[in-house]
Amino acid sequence: MKNIKITLTALMATFLFQACSEDKMDEINKNVNNPTEMASRLIITDVMVNSAFTVTGADASFYAGIYSELSAGNHNQMYNAQIRRADPQLSSTYNNGWNNSYRQLLNLGVIIDNCTTGKEKGNFQTLGVAQILKAYNLAILTDLFGDVPYTEAVKPGVIFQPKVDKQEAIYQDIFKNLTEGIANLNKTSTYATLGVQDPIYGGNSAKWIKAANGLLARYTMRLSLRKADYQGVINYVNASFADASDELKLVNGGVPNPFARFELNRGAICVAKSFYDTMVANGPADARTASFFTKKAGVVLPFDNSKEDVEAQGRYSISALMSEANAIYLLSYHELLFLKAEAQARLGLPEAQTTMNAAIKAAYAKKTAVAFTPAQADTYIASIGALTGNALLKKIMVEKHISFFENEGIESYNDIRRLQAMGNGDLIPMVNPKPELFPQRFAYGQSDVASNTNVKELYGDGSYVYKEKVWWAGGTR
Repeated sequence: MKNIKITLTALMATFLFQACSEDKMDEINKNVNNPTEMASRLIITDVMVNSAFTVTGADASFYAGIYSELSAGNHNQMYNAQIRRADPQLSSTYNNGWNNSYRQLLNLGVIIDNCTTGKEKGNFQTLGVAQILKAYNLAILTDLFGDVPYTEAVKPGVIFQPKVDKQEAIYQDIFKNLTEGIANLNKTSTYATLGVQDPIYGGNSAKWIKAANGLLARYTMRLSLRKADYQGVINYVNASFADASDELKLVNGGVPNPFARFELNRGAICVAKSFYDTMVANGPADARTASFFTKKAGVVLPFDNSKEDVEAQGRYSISALMSEANAIYLLSYHELLFLKAEAQARLGLPEAQTTMNAAIKAAYAKKTAVAFTPAQADTYIASIGALTGNALLKKIMVEKHISFFENEGIESYNDIRRLQAMGNGDLIPMVNPKPELFPQRFAYGQSDVASNTNVKELYGDGSYVYKEKVWWAGGTR
């Protein structure tokens, strides 16, 4: 527990990501104990907390939410991202997220080695969880950055210029880690369960297996342009969460929700007019529209993201759902139901709208600072009416987009790029006045641009982020 408290204190101190130097970040994130000498059950606690707080919920999510128009940037670096003023192509913009992803992969590699060939060989639960977390962190890294150093990376003192691996090959390893993780969690081990060292599931292997199947559903849908397998998506969802109690999320009083922490400290993210307009279009039956956003002089005042609106703190409405007590979602129940509904709709199955309705009801039940009732969800669902074909598919994707508000920005951004690649960009149209500067990916982190010639060559001047799609979206890198 002492190590957990140290980690949380470090996280709070380092969250204002552009205020800390990289040297300071390295110092804070350094284990006072050598991780190779620590028990794997202690290392994995740190990985879970950091995967949620510094990888999933932090700056990568903020930028992704702005690019997918889930929110708007109204101040400082978020405003620069909003109006596409240099920041999207700078290697410094995403450097902390880049480094944090590799820190998790480094620690997970130590755990996996310990539990396969090292002194903890046979510790199958810890091994299986580590493999699932590795797949999760690796997917976020490659989804955002495309081709990245992987097979030769996180080998400090051994390989100093790791090669860049292709996203297609990386995704093969993502699926391999998930399937092997499930297999290991199904094995009998003489080691004690993770128990309290697992702040997500408390050492419950069955829930981790459900989470792995859910991730398999997410990533199978991700690759639809390259290899559509909609029945596979449905099968994986069916083997995953039964309800919201199974969700892969971090709910911990010692770990504040990073979106809330950032917004309360910086005042840099606000309501995007295009998102607000989408909510209004649902009609008065959707109770969320009246409660999702704060008001200015009694009305919602969004940032007009169809133009370069005024940069200002405190001027615009912000999310009313925001709370430091909110969960940090790695994979939600509502996302899985929307994945299943989309797969069913694309296969022309008649149950697609029933699944969508269940997904909407799950989204209504998402725990935030504002609570909605099942009756309110039912009222809205009843107002939708029967849908088929493209109209049903559009409604599924729009409702999924709404369900990601406010801080599931990475998945929203992934969906926008996937839909555009599949010729379905009209399902959730973007209104930013500079469509040619929509970031197709994140720029490589400065740490590797400066130190690894393989990454530096691919980075160039950074303008590739507007032109080069990632592999699963039809690109080559």
